[in-house]
Amino acid sequence: MQTILTITGSDGSGGSGLQADIRCISELGGKVTSAITSITVQNTLGIQEFYDLPATTVRTQIEAILNDLQPQVVKIGLLRRIDVVQVVAELMRKYRPKYIVYAPVLHSTRGDLLVEPQVYHTIQELLIPLCTIVLEPSDLPTGIRQHGHANQLAAALAYYLSCGEAVNEAMLHARSYVSQKPKGYTENNSRSGELYNLFLDAIDRFCHHYSDVAFYAEQLGVSARYLGQVTRSIAHRSPKAMIDERITSEITTLLTSTNKPLKEIATLLGFSSQAHLSRYYKKQKGVAPSEVRK
Repeated sequence: MQTILTITGSDGSGGSGLQADIRCISELGGKVTSAITSITVQNTLGIQEFYDLPATTVRTQIEAILNDLQPQVVKIGLLRRIDVVQVVAELMRKYRPKYIVYAPVLHSTRGDLLVEPQVYHTIQELLIPLCTIVLEPSDLPTGIRQHGHANQLAAALAYYLSCGEAVNEAMLHARSYVSQKPKGYTENNSRSGELYNLFLDAIDRFCHHYSDVAFYAEQLGVSARYLGQVTRSIAHRSPKAMIDERITSEITTLLTSTNKPLKEIATLLGFSSQAHLSRYYKKQKGVAPSEVRK
C-alpha cells in the first residue's frame, strides 16, 4: 500500500477538506499525509472566513512529505491562490507521483464562490494537464450531492489507487463506497445513534474479512444483542442483514465490473473457497454468481 498525500484546505466542521480526507482514508485502512492550503472559519452553517496560506508555506509542507515519504498518490482539493497553484503544479512536475487526483472545490454547498475565475484559469492551464483524474459532478452516484461527498469520493479513489487498483476499478470501488456510506446514516445524537454510525463505519472497514455480528459487536465494545437492538430501532433491520447486504454488494461489483475469477473474489472477500462464496451469494440473491457474470 502506497502513501497518499492530500493537498487541500482545512474544514473545521469536519465534513469536508483535510479532516474528512484523513478520516476517510484512515477508516479504509490507508496511509495518509497532508499539506494545508487554506484555513477556514466554518461550521455546519457555512464558511465565515478564509486564511489562505502563503505559497512558500504550502511549498515547504509538500516538499517535506515528498522528499521523505515519497507518496505516489496525491489528492488535491481547495486551491485559492494563483501562486499556490503554480507551486503545486511545479512540484507535481518535479516529483511525478504515479497518480494525481484533483477534486475541484469551486463553490460551497450553499453556492458561495470559493475560487476566483482567474485562479481556476491557472488551474486549468498548469495543473489539470498533470492530473490522472479530474472529478466531475457526474462522477458522483445518483442522488449524492451533499456537503463533503465529492471530497469523500476523491479520498476513497485515492485510497483504492494506493492499493494498486487500476483507475477504472478504483473508481468503481470509490463510487460504491460513497453510495453505501451516507445511505443509512442517522443524525440521532444519542448513544444509540453514535453506535449505529460507528457500526456502518466498521462494516465499511471490515466487510472484506468478517461477516459475523459478534466480531463487529466486539469492535464496538457492546454485546451482539445490544447492537441488534440499536440497528432494529434505527434501521428496522438486523446487524447480520446489514453486513450481508454490503458483502453481497461488493461481490456484485466485482462480478460485473472486473474479470477476476470467482476463486480470487472469494479470497479477496474472506471466503474459505469459491464454493463457499457461491452458496452464500445464491442464498442472499437467489441466483448463482456465474449467472450474474453472464
